Amino acid sequence: MSEGGQLPARVLHFARALRAAGLPIGPGRVLTAVEAAAEVGLSRRDDLYWALHAVLVSRAEDRALFDQAFRLAWREPEALPPGLELLLSHSPLPSPRPAPLRRVAEALSPSRALPAAPPRAVEVDAVLAWSEREQLRTRDFEQLSAAEVREAERAVARLRLPLPELPVRRMRPDPAGVRVDQRATLRQAVRAGPDAIPLRWRSPSRRPPAVVALCDVSGSMARYSRMLLRFLHALTRSRAQVHSFTFGTRLTPVTRHLRHRDVDAALAAVGRAVPDWEGGTRIGPCLREFNLRWSRRLLSQGAVVLLMTDGLDRSEGADLAAETARLRRSCRRLVWLNPLLRFQGFEPRAAGVRAILPNVDEHRPVHSLDSLERLAEALSAPRRGGRRATSARPTAP
Repeated sequence: MSEGGQLPARVLHFARALRAAGLPIGPGRVLTAVEAAAEVGLSRRDDLYWALHAVLVSRAEDRALFDQAFRLAWREPEALPPGLELLLSHSPLPSPRPAPLRRVAEALSPSRALPAAPPRAVEVDAVLAWSEREQLRTRDFEQLSAAEVREAERAVARLRLPLPELPVRRMRPDPAGVRVDQRATLRQAVRAGPDAIPLRWRSPSRRPPAVVALCDVSGSMARYSRMLLRFLHALTRSRAQVHSFTFGTRLTPVTRHLRHRDVDAALAAVGRAVPDWEGGTRIGPCLREFNLRWSRRLLSQGAVVLLMTDGLDRSEGADLAAETARLRRSCRRLVWLNPLLRFQGFEPRAAGVRAILPNVDEHRPVHSLDSLERLAEALSAPRRGGRRATSARPTAP
């Protein structure tokens, strides 16, 4: 293949596939990408990768998608037999390398590619045991196609978190109250005259608790961070007191950005504000910064804390147990949302996981729509006594 012949067409197909997978790429960027590819040529694969990356990637959350799309679009012409590839894509066994995002493979499917030989027909016996909507509810976020991601995002935007209200020290007028409102009774007695003193009653007010979310945006959580931030955006729009933070190697408050009405604009603002997207993980120092700077002003009135992380800490759990225990003492309820809990054989072997687990109230999976719905149901239920962490494993479909 000559550089002046097929290279522009290949770059054009690659850019179209990225746009179909969700990257905001316009015609101007496509023309610039063609010029950049012609400048670096095909002599070095890394030069072509970074030339196209510099032109086509403008958001931190799109780096993983670009990387997987580049590996699929510019790989050597080696492929498994179609039947074996189809069966392995549905196998429950873990693959030796991370599977590409389904929407990337969909965007680079033969229907979008350059003209090629017609594919062979492959017959596989299969039985559908549940509907497509039921599959979407239980399917892992990282295996969703582009259309399924959009449908899942709409479903996440409709989720609500009905937390039970908490009693506060302020009182409110209540005809069925148990305490006499002395001021209201005296005012009513002045109006009614000396013949009668009508009593006015009051009871303690109740208010919904604040929600504080700490979302891990490191490299190991990149496939789930975007969907979790959409969940936090819906939560911020539906509740009064929601405070959101992201952390990787540093702690970043993003509450102000998530209050934007448009979810795409809110996530774009978060991407610009978070400098450590898809970087390393230092959970202990980030929790220490939150405990020192934010916990007293945000957790003083019975807040619920959602810790969204896989527990894989680069600092090997240094001071993580002490900081998590301090966070647990400062809030009313500490819920750990861990995407690794989706595996039936999950065991707390990592040092960070072992440090966090004894200091949380609940340990729940967060990898699908069904897990988010179960989270809403669990938080709306009365709190169980004790401080021992309870793990909610996903049920087999």
